[in-house]
Amino acid sequence: MRKEGEVQYVMKKPLPVGIEFYKTLIDNPYYYVDKTWMIKELLDKKVSVNLFTRPRRFGKTLVLSMLQTFFEKEIGQDGIVVDNSRYFRGMKIMEAGAAYAAHMGKYPVVFLSLKSAKQPEYEMAYQSLVDEIIKEYNRHDYILQSDCLSEEYRERYLAVMNRRADAIAYAKSLAFLSECLKRYHGARTIILLDEYDVPLENAFFEGFYEKMVGFIRSLFESALKTNENLEFAVVTGCLRISKESIFTGLNNLEINSILNDNFSEYFGFTQAEVNRMLDDYGINDRREEVRRWYDGYLFGESEVYNPWSVINYVKFAVTNKVAFPRPYWSNTSSNSIVRELVERADARTRGEIESLIAGGLMEKPVHEDITYEDIYKNQDNLWNFLFFTGYLKGVSQRFEEDTIYLTMKLPNQEVRYIYRNTIREWFEQHQSTFDLTSFYEAVKTGDCETMENVINRQLMDSISYYDNAENFYHGYLLGLLSGVGGYRIDSNKERGNGRPDILLGPVNPRLPAILFEVKRAKKFSEMEDQCEAALKQMEKQNYAAGLLESGIRKVFQYGICFCGKSCMVKVQKKEWKDE
Repeated sequence: MRKEGEVQYVMKKPLPVGIEFYKTLIDNPYYYVDKTWMIKELLDKKVSVNLFTRPRRFGKTLVLSMLQTFFEKEIGQDGIVVDNSRYFRGMKIMEAGAAYAAHMGKYPVVFLSLKSAKQPEYEMAYQSLVDEIIKEYNRHDYILQSDCLSEEYRERYLAVMNRRADAIAYAKSLAFLSECLKRYHGARTIILLDEYDVPLENAFFEGFYEKMVGFIRSLFESALKTNENLEFAVVTGCLRISKESIFTGLNNLEINSILNDNFSEYFGFTQAEVNRMLDDYGINDRREEVRRWYDGYLFGESEVYNPWSVINYVKFAVTNKVAFPRPYWSNTSSNSIVRELVERADARTRGEIESLIAGGLMEKPVHEDITYEDIYKNQDNLWNFLFFTGYLKGVSQRFEEDTIYLTMKLPNQEVRYIYRNTIREWFEQHQSTFDLTSFYEAVKTGDCETMENVINRQLMDSISYYDNAENFYHGYLLGLLSGVGGYRIDSNKERGNGRPDILLGPVNPRLPAILFEVKRAKKFSEMEDQCEAALKQMEKQNYAAGLLESGIRKVFQYGICFCGKSCMVKVQKKEWKDE
């Protein structure tokens, strides 16, 4: 019996970045974190259809590949049964006893990945799924060499395999394949379906959701609901899609979402697993950094790390001793849901986003039975999608009138980066829609009041990020000023005895040169003093020095202070007459 907190490892190098197939991982010298104990739990629970919902890149495909390797009675190209037992020597499942080992290599297995159906049109997405079905028929074409199939069944099989079948045949193709395999092997079939919601998400955003739902529903109903040739099934995805839309009438379905404690440690890395990995690669001193950036996901009662990011980080850190954390997950996952939330945010939602980025908590009702069609019905549904896809972490929950209310926060620094980066991109696009004509004119004439009004209006309609840091305000102001015509813009270039934050150098020396010094105040009452301090700094450092040599005779020096979403501007005008 496994002891609490005990972890089994097989030490292999290098780290398996992007390796999703169990055999490839074991055949080559890759590091592997043993998740095979999941086999015992699946067999113990004896559930007909198991649905696991986890975020992208949390090892779902690798887990299914491991299950396939263990359970499948694989037939090689020579027609001989392949012995896969070597792939589990020394693995945790072999400690479970002979009763569990007896299930190894005893079942026909159908493995279908739906992740390739990300196409702009229904027919293309449908044909992509047909391609995957055909691959699985080809993989099992050994049954055509036997006499287990009638002539009618052989013709149906060949029609599917050779792309001659109609849509109905492909909708029932998994059920039919499992029946054919049962006739050949004399054992019921295990069906593994990977990333089942990818074609649904894609279809929703591309505009053919109903047609794709119809096909997936028919495919699943025939294979999972009324299939007497099914031993059990495992289905993975990011979201739990409503039973009414996909799993209609599927009473034998057990859902294991991130809210459930069942199987919680098999997707992602536990603390013990990460500690061991860091020890194995000699970077145990990075433990706290890895925790801040990649820990924080709560599946049931298990705190887990993002495995994709941890593996990428460790691989980089081993060869680069000055490595710093990077947002590896943000480069692989679609952030469209975060973008939709930001773009559709009203004043209340903007405040909630700001609070989350600052480390705050937020409580929302959680509805697991939702469809993609529900996503825009209200703002809470967007929060739901963010939670189930890994962009939020559940901290605590309460029940009220049959509704789960979940207190949530951002799980780690990596996800915080995704929010901040998405907001930055949105803010830059949003900023470009403003008519800044009056602002540009005010800058050139020293009209502080108009400058303040324009900036305050923009900031009030935005989402704050970067903790109100001075460098954010500097970048924001730099972006605003980039559209001032007739000027060259410099940032932090040496002038006099220092470096002014921003300098607008006129193309025509008869126009005034414009200098900015940016300050940030923690309190509104400090803003005026900070503006004055900025002006004194420019004077003391003699930022205007050198401008006279360029023939410039006027200089506007702006002291500008930000506090949250408020701005104050003061100007000092200097003019020299030709001698």
